[in-house]
Formats: sequence, C-alpha cells, structure tokens
Amino acid sequence: MSGLLDPTHLINTFGLAGMMAILFAECGLLLGFFLPGDSLLFAGGLLVAGGLVAPLWVLLLVLPIAAVAGNLMGWWIGRTAGPAVFDRPDSRFFKARHVDRASAFFERNGARAIVLARFVPVVRTFATVMAGAARMDFRRFALYSVIGGIAWTAGVTMLGFWLGHVPLVRNHVELFIVGVVVLSLVPIAIEGLRSRRAA
Repeated sequence: MSGLLDPTHLINTFGLAGMMAILFAECGLLLGFFLPGDSLLFAGGLLVAGGLVAPLWVLLLVLPIAAVAGNLMGWWIGRTAGPAVFDRPDSRFFKARHVDRASAFFERNGARAIVLARFVPVVRTFATVMAGAARMDFRRFALYSVIGGIAWTAGVTMLGFWLGHVPLVRNHVELFIVGVVVLSLVPIAIEGLRSRRAA
C-alpha cells in the first residue's frame, strides 16, 4: 500500500496530530468516510510497539477524544443541515447508497448503533450525522459516542500494539496492515448484502 490512504505513510508524515485529524474527519465530516480509521489505529499500535509515534498511554488518551469530537461534530451537522445533507444527488464523493446503508443500520440497532457503527467503515461516518438529523437526544448521543469511541480506538490500537510484539507480525507489518484493511471491508459487504435482501 502506498499513497494517501496508506496508514503507515500517513502516520510517518503527519504524526499523532495527523492521526487525530483523520479520526475526527472520518467520524464526523461526511467527506471523511473514505479515510482508513481502522487500519490507522492498528498501524498506530504496531508502530508504538516498535518504539515509534508516541507512548501508548498518549494514544489511548488523545485518539478517543478525536473520535468523540468527530461524532459530536457529525451530530451537529445532521441537526443543523439534516435534509439538505441527505437529499443531495449522487456526486463523486457522496452516494445515496451510503445514506441508505447507514439509515438501515441505525433503524435496526437504535441507540446502540452509535456504538456498533464505530466498527463499521462508512456507516460510522453517516450514522452520527443521521442521529443529529433524527433529533436524537444530545446527552444520550454523547454518552454512546464516548462508549463507542473508547471501545473502538483503544481496542484496535491495543490489538495492533499487542500484535506488534509478535515477531511474525513485526517483520511483516505492511502485510498485516493490508489484512486489517481487507477485514475492515467485511462489515460493509455484510451490510450491503442485508440491504439487497431487504430490498
């Protein structure tokens, strides 16, 4: 992997501040849905295990803050822009199917969707905006956002950190990051199949 969406390249280029900015954008800004949040967290854990980036406790402190702040921004966008956001025609970046997928996920899982959506790429971006558009109570939304933000960022980062101490993983970092990217696409495929069956 190389280029804009290579998590190792992103971390090496922009550091911890870049990681926080990317998580914020993916969790709250609609145009951030394509950003590699899962693989970025995993790669961050791997690099920390190798003595790079920052101490582990720093990542476990600041990354959830960035993710939750992104969620709160997404809720505010949905609350203020609502229909104007979701009624847009398809464009290069915005696709109605992303909204449909997030809507189905949100309706099926209710408030817990805010936690579960953290682990589903694309859905996690749109579900937060939909919660705002649906006028979900802010305090309830914020609570679920904190729970999901901590579980997602800490869980995936710690997984990378622990595996970073395994020689096989440490010696083939690129391969394992590609594997995480592929695994992160599995929930999207499952949601797509469910949407087709429902249709």
